[in-house]
Amino acid sequence: MFAKHIIEGFMLVATASVADAVDKIAGRRGYMDQAIKPRINDRKIVGPAVTIQEGPTDEFLPPTHALDAIDTSEAGSVIVIGIAGEADVAVWGGLMTAGAQVNGLAGAVLDGGVRDITEIRRDADFQVFARSVSPGTTLGRFKTLASQVPVVCGGITVHPGDLIVGDPDGVVVVPETHVEAVLRLATEIEQREAEQARLIRETGSLREGLAKYGRI
Repeated sequence: MFAKHIIEGFMLVATASVADAVDKIAGRRGYMDQAIKPRINDRKIVGPAVTIQEGPTDEFLPPTHALDAIDTSEAGSVIVIGIAGEADVAVWGGLMTAGAQVNGLAGAVLDGGVRDITEIRRDADFQVFARSVSPGTTLGRFKTLASQVPVVCGGITVHPGDLIVGDPDGVVVVPETHVEAVLRLATEIEQREAEQARLIRETGSLREGLAKYGRI
């Protein structure tokens, strides 16, 4: 689990700034593809990834690894489920949300679908980022294969313990080894953009802002 000031710091910066910082610090893309969207509300989430891998089956099996992770993960964790971009089944629903909320988890990020949207919005102050919304069950179609292994979600490999940052713009994965450096740079980016926006408003010129700060 990350220190409180790390979580609080990332809550103050936009995913756009975090994505730019990951590009520079890690040297690779960290933001998930555009289909991974907030499906419940506009609530922001920040927390370490607890990963679950799903795979195809014709057996009617409960998502054991996911259920165990919901009950045993540290408060503030984000459940990340990889299912190879399968959008036509829901890997998360109302009962899993109830379990995650009572255990203090920060949210869920899914490479597949979520269901029970009305129930979640009515009963839970909880955020789910997902590839889709689908009424379909995984039972007889997919099963959980493993937990706390690298998974692909939204086109990005997520390792257990990587930091997940999600807001209405999307989800960014910050590699665990780069978290502090990314936070420093993302904070600097936010500060420069605030100064640039202020200059643009004062001068009435976008070009002057670009000339001084070189950022768009």
